Amino acid sequence: MYYMATIEGTVRIPPYKFGENLEDVAIETLNEEYTGKLDKDSGLLVGVTDIEHIGEGVVIMGDGAAYHDVVFKALFFKPEQQEIVVGEVIEIAEFGAFVRIGPMDGLVHVSQITDDYINYDARNASLIGKESNKILQQSDKVRARIVALSLKGKSIRDSKIGLTMRQPHLGSFDWIEAEKRKIAEKKAKS
Repeated sequence: MYYMATIEGTVRIPPYKFGENLEDVAIETLNEEYTGKLDKDSGLLVGVTDIEHIGEGVVIMGDGAAYHDVVFKALFFKPEQQEIVVGEVIEIAEFGAFVRIGPMDGLVHVSQITDDYINYDARNASLIGKESNKILQQSDKVRARIVALSLKGKSIRDSKIGLTMRQPHLGSFDWIEAEKRKIAEKKAKS
């Protein structure tokens, strides 16, 4: 999910930043340029954390800025197919629940919430299991598994993450705890 990578590149330091701490300005500039960018292979760049090496600057005529070769460390977020993730429900819709997992959002379609038939309660913005009475609402903490993944384009808006909560030990943490209590009670009785 999260990992660090070392990247080589060039950073443009504008003339109005001359005289300031070069590494701090380089980190700030690289973050402005790359944070939030999505690459199919690397994932989403969350932030530049450290400069390992910064070379001599070169000024290009007509620009006035200094260009420095740089080696920097960056934090990436890359969801993986079949990965178990923990997130927070940020929105409930008639067709499912949007879950924030790190800096991206995934969708749990109603067919992937439980084995139960799900009813949508628009008044309370919740999804309710018909037989189990399991309730899923905004702000619920959940554990889910990534079942569909499409990282496209250069931003997270074009990407899609499909989630499921139908297997054991997945779903709302309240459901998981209730299931654990049930199992413990059964063991205590036998």
